[in-house]
Amino acid sequence: MNAKIILSVLMCVLIGSSFTFKTNDPKKPWPVPDVSKNKKNPVKSDAQTLATGKSLWNTHCKSCHGAKGLGDGSKAAQLDTEPGDFTLPIVQTQTDGSLFFKTTIGRDDMPAFKKKIADEDDRWAIVNYIKTLKK
Repeated sequence: MNAKIILSVLMCVLIGSSFTFKTNDPKKPWPVPDVSKNKKNPVKSDAQTLATGKSLWNTHCKSCHGAKGLGDGSKAAQLDTEPGDFTLPIVQTQTDGSLFFKTTIGRDDMPAFKKKIADEDDRWAIVNYIKTLKK
């Protein structure tokens, strides 16, 4: 009898805890095809482009990634995947092409912005803005 109770309690704890942990490791490799990784950013990083990138960031990215890219946006706690800290070298050392690819296709909780932000130059502007978030 006691063994059944203990087993039942353990099962409830295990099942319950599976809903409280983030399901994906933010450091999980996100492979980028070489052709995308090596793609050069055609959009100059100037004041106008950075303003566009920041505006788009505030509209589409800030709620998860936070105002400063720390991964602390208002929706971050509700996600199954941690948004990640864009100020860290692991993000900042990625090529523009890699960031553009990831922004375009998305993964897990990260939406694909190919249709939401149809203008490629606007997505490149976001990449330029992401590069300003380094510590």
